[in-house]
Amino acid sequence: MRRLAVRPVPRRARPSRGPARLSVRQVLRILGPGLISAGSDLDPTTIATLAIVGSLVGYQLLWLIVLLLPMLITIQVISARVGVVARQGLEGVIRDRFGRTWAFVAMLLVVSVNLLTLAADIEGGAAAMEILTGQDWRWFVLPLALLLAALLVLGGYYGVQRVLRYVLAVFITYIAAAFLSGPDWGSVLRGLVPTVSTDPDYLAGALALLGTTLTSYVYFWETIEVHEERRPLSHLWVVELDAAIGMVGTVILSGFITITTAATLWSRGETVQTAQDAARALVPAAGPLAGGLFAVGLLTSAVLAIPVLASTTAYVLSDAFRWNASMANPAAGDTRAFYLVLLGSLVVAVAVAYAGIEPFRLLFLAGIAGGIGTPILLVLLLLVSADRLVMGNQPVEPVLRIIGWATALSVGLAAVLFLAQQIL
Repeated sequence: MRRLAVRPVPRRARPSRGPARLSVRQVLRILGPGLISAGSDLDPTTIATLAIVGSLVGYQLLWLIVLLLPMLITIQVISARVGVVARQGLEGVIRDRFGRTWAFVAMLLVVSVNLLTLAADIEGGAAAMEILTGQDWRWFVLPLALLLAALLVLGGYYGVQRVLRYVLAVFITYIAAAFLSGPDWGSVLRGLVPTVSTDPDYLAGALALLGTTLTSYVYFWETIEVHEERRPLSHLWVVELDAAIGMVGTVILSGFITITTAATLWSRGETVQTAQDAARALVPAAGPLAGGLFAVGLLTSAVLAIPVLASTTAYVLSDAFRWNASMANPAAGDTRAFYLVLLGSLVVAVAVAYAGIEPFRLLFLAGIAGGIGTPILLVLLLLVSADRLVMGNQPVEPVLRIIGWATALSVGLAAVLFLAQQIL
């Protein structure tokens, strides 16, 4: 049996001292990568899933969103630790530890999901502009892609980080939209109590939430970000805190999006297929302000997710083929291949958007690809995080590994049921 390729943990990654004592100001300066990574999980495709669930079953699955919190935090914290300790992105770790075959499998799974999601998110951002301006969404596809491409190429890693940190603040519009929609807060509280139902819409909504929440690009990007930041092991606790706080915010916002659509659409017996449908439906249901705020949140989610998706695609391909890849280090060498892939992914997404494929169809295809890829990639992440050859003296704690494997099992089961449901 051929031995797997193994890359020892670099000497600089091994611990030399305990956690650093940092001032509040220093901690705040470190926070950011985890917030952005978690915020990108709330992209237009995820918002569409939440809107569909809210319009189909109302408040009944709020408890499941809360239950997802420990799962999401665990996976992001594990990813952050892998990035800090291994000193490279997850794709590079998979290649060095398990060889080229598994690296290419991971690359194909991540890139296929990313390209489909990227196209759907560009359409979602352009559709949000249509709602806000009244002009056809097709006029906004290319300008949006060009604007974000310029940010990625000219802004560099830290420029992108600064812009996206400010963009995160706009997500408060989802909270405002929820209160404007006038929900029945008693029903909201009852929705936090776990229930079991055999209703087809209830089961489909539960599977969709489990199958689409842990998107692979989110935890791949987490490892890439902390590697680019070059944080020492003494900062590890802050990096993990950053990852956890980000996911808490994402889950809270997910709950408010579900509450908004439940209060306006489910209560009137209306269903939607996309996030932009939800924004349009909010106007007659809760007023132009609520619909406008939801559309602003949708545009914000696209602006946040599109750079992350394009960058992750470029980093993963570069790690798989051993190209130089860095947006933060000018001395990284010839990075032309990296930037060609980054811009090429945006070109492909724009072409798909102009091809006339319905957004719902893109969401369906992205869901299928994610359903196949996410459980496999989660297993690879968990194997890496428990490997002493990779993690040295900083292995992931047993309780996190237990929750991580329970999460992978749950997502895998949900993916199988989701795919079977679509086929049948």
